[in-house]
Amino acid sequence: MRALIQRVRRASVEVDGQTIGAIDHGLLALIGVEKGDDEARADKLLHKLLHYRVFSDAEGKMNRNVQQAEGGLLLVSQFTLAADTHKGLRPSFSSAAPPAEGERLFTYLLTRAQASWPRVACGEFGADMQVALINDGPVTFLLES
Repeated sequence: MRALIQRVRRASVEVDGQTIGAIDHGLLALIGVEKGDDEARADKLLHKLLHYRVFSDAEGKMNRNVQQAEGGLLLVSQFTLAADTHKGLRPSFSSAAPPAEGERLFTYLLTRAQASWPRVACGEFGADMQVALINDGPVTFLLES
């Protein structure tokens, strides 16, 4: 599993003109599920999402995680993160999990996140979503499990 995380001042996701998920400061995490991913990888990724230190402490160093910063976590499924871009000029999605498996693992990750932290919002798996954000920094990292 992969997560492209961005430290944000705020972020939201809309489907059909309706906001379905939003956070103030925190992390926007775009989630890609690949073939062979399982619950253990989802658990490892969630641990990283909740504990990765990207928020500044009193000295301005990135020493605090999203929970210590009392931030939100906005999870948005994005199968394009599983693309193979090594060859040619068109991405290959052969390494992406099939939609049903991707949805199952994304839902698993979401459920576990909501049980671990009260400030979790999400997009809608497989929907045409519009994501808005104000990137804080900018601070962006690719996490893999």
